[in-house]
Amino acid sequence: MKILYILRSEPDEDVDQFMSVITNGDQSKVQALYKGDVNWATLVDDIFSHDKVICWW
Repeated sequence: MKILYILRSEPDEDVDQFMSVITNGDQSKVQALYKGDVNWATLVDDIFSHDKVICWW
């Protein structure tokens, strides 16, 4: 299963741990919005090409 994580703010230790448990060897990609310079067209394409999208605030 392909999982896309969208991060609104820098993840803390708990979020990192949740992401590693949820991924469980599956393919995943992280899009960090807090870093700025987001390619919005690519983000939309990623949302539709992944099986699951999880947003973290």
